[in-house]
Amino acid sequence: MTDALKRLSDEGVAIWLDDLSRKRITSGNLAELIDQSHVVGVTTNPSIFQKAISSGEGYEQQLADLAARKVTVDEAIRMITTADVRDAADILRPVFDATNGQDGRVSIEVDPRLAHDTKATVAEAKQLAWLVDRPNTLIKIPATKAGLPAIADVIGKGISVNVTLIFSLERYRAVMDAYLTGLETAKAAGLDLSLIHSVASFFVSRVDTEIDKRLDALGTDEAKALRGKAALANARLAYQAYEEVFSSDRWAALEKAGANKQRALWASTGVKDPAYKDTLYVDDLVAPNTVNTMPEATLEATADHGQITGDTVRGTYEQAKAELDALAKIGISYDDVVQLLEDEGVDKFEQSWNDLLKSTEAELKRLAPEA
Repeated sequence: MTDALKRLSDEGVAIWLDDLSRKRITSGNLAELIDQSHVVGVTTNPSIFQKAISSGEGYEQQLADLAARKVTVDEAIRMITTADVRDAADILRPVFDATNGQDGRVSIEVDPRLAHDTKATVAEAKQLAWLVDRPNTLIKIPATKAGLPAIADVIGKGISVNVTLIFSLERYRAVMDAYLTGLETAKAAGLDLSLIHSVASFFVSRVDTEIDKRLDALGTDEAKALRGKAALANARLAYQAYEEVFSSDRWAALEKAGANKQRALWASTGVKDPAYKDTLYVDDLVAPNTVNTMPEATLEATADHGQITGDTVRGTYEQAKAELDALAKIGISYDDVVQLLEDEGVDKFEQSWNDLLKSTEAELKRLAPEA
C-alpha cells in the first residue's frame, strides 16, 4: 500500500505527518509510520495540541503531577507539549542522523498570541529550543510582518526554524529573504551554517476554500471554470520563486559556506472540498527538495490510491500565472484573499490555544490535591 508513498519520496518529496499526540507516541504508531509509510518528520500546531490534550489520553499522570506542583496553566501546556515533541524527536532521531539533519525533525510553534510581537517571538523561540533540547527540532514562527525580523534573528542565533502560515508569494519571498539574512548573521558570528535548517510552510487548501467561495458567489461559467485551480497555481509559483532565490549569487555565497536551502513545505494539504480528489494537493505538488506535511487521512489516501507521476510543478509556471491572472480579471483580489487567510490563520491558532488553556486549567483544578 505504500508504493505511492515510496514514489513520492523517490521524487524528492519528504513526507511529514501533520499530527502528534502522546497516544501516537506511546502506542508505537509513530514508529510504525516511520518504518512502513516513509514518514520522515512531524509537524504540530496549536490546533493539533488542543485536540490531543483535550482527548485526555495519556496525559492524566503528567497533569496530576503538574496540578500537585501548582504550576500555571501556561507552564503546564509548555511542559506537556515539549514533552511530546521531545519524545517524538527521539523516535525520529535515526532519520535525522541518516539524512544529515535534513529530515527526522519535529516542529513546535511559538505561542500564537505572540504572532504580532517580534521580541516576544524571539524570546519564546529561544525558550522552546532550550526546553525541548533536541537538535532535530524546528521552532515554528508565523510569517506575519512581525514574524519576519524574528525569523532572521532566530536563524542568526543558530536555531532551526519552520516558518508557518505563508499564503502569498510576496510574503514567501520576504520569508526567504529573512532566512538568508539570518544565515548571513550566523556566518558573521562564526556559527556552523551546516547545522541550521529551515522549511517554509506554504499553505495550500485554504486558498481554494476561500477563492472557490468567491467564485461560487459570482456564479458565472467563467468563474466555475476556475474552481480548484488557485491553490495549486499559487504553490507552483512559490516553487518558481524558491528556484530563483536559491540560484542567486547571494545564495551561492552562503551555500559555499555550508548553508542548507530552505525547503518549501506544502501545508494544509488535506482536501476540504469533497468534489476534489482527496490526494489533489499531494499528486499535483511533486517537486524536488520539498516537504509535504499530511494529516493521517491524506497519508492513507495517498498510500491507497495516490497518482505519483513525477514532477508536477516545474514547467507549469506560465499556466499557473495565467490562472491567477484570470481570477484578477473577474474581480477576485489576490491580495485581499491572502491577507484574510493570514489573519484567519493567526486567529484560529490563537482560538485553539485559548481553548487549550481553558480545558487544561479545568483539568488542573479537577486534579489538584485537596487542601
